[in-house]
Amino acid sequence: MDLKGKNIFITGGSRGIGAGIAKKCAELGARVAFTYSSAEAQAQAVLASLPGSGHLTFKMNVTSKEEVDSVCGRVIEAFGEVHGVVNNAGITKDQLILRMKDEDFDAVLKANLYGPYYVSKAFAKNLLRTKNASVVNISSVIGSSGNAGQANYAASKAGIEGFTRSLALELGSRNVRFNAVAPGYIKSDMTDALGEDQLKFFSEKIPLGRAGEAHEVAQTVAFLLSDASSYITGQTIHVNGGLYLN
Repeated sequence: MDLKGKNIFITGGSRGIGAGIAKKCAELGARVAFTYSSAEAQAQAVLASLPGSGHLTFKMNVTSKEEVDSVCGRVIEAFGEVHGVVNNAGITKDQLILRMKDEDFDAVLKANLYGPYYVSKAFAKNLLRTKNASVVNISSVIGSSGNAGQANYAASKAGIEGFTRSLALELGSRNVRFNAVAPGYIKSDMTDALGEDQLKFFSEKIPLGRAGEAHEVAQTVAFLLSDASSYITGQTIHVNGGLYLN
């Protein structure tokens, strides 16, 4: 499996799973462009760590259609053809429904669902011209299982999976593939913010008995971006140590 000659765009690539994906893609020979929303120094450190040359990073707010269109346009200008897109950027704002603020529900859907929509639409014409492209949307086990206190997050991730299947049907005839990867409890800044009850829930439910690592998700994403997965589209692949079995 390799990504030589492929140009890959990743949202939220400055840390956690996104950084792991950027590093794996570069290791496999791809030229990578990734975005960050804050912490420019961290993004620059990831950029400097990538093997190969020609990699780029951009500050971008995925909830702003104007920023997404601008950055994606700059990526197309720099790369020409874009062969792979990874919609990874996302947020959580957890709360029980009785206490959840409307603005927190909106914020999570804007970042986790509207963001991938904006990015996918911005690249759609380029992907159609490429005719051998792959888009991977990062979902979550919570999109399938649900979780108390995460109604907004679960709704956004369940929505991403339906969005993925729909675009797989729309663009499949032009050999543009859409798949989703649904991580479980993966060590990251986002999981570091989970409460004790949530951490206990995950640790007791994972059959493999441990949290996952970012590189384990990245390997699956890289497979879906590569030609090794050329006959896979419209699927959600769970990378969760068996958590979804419970």
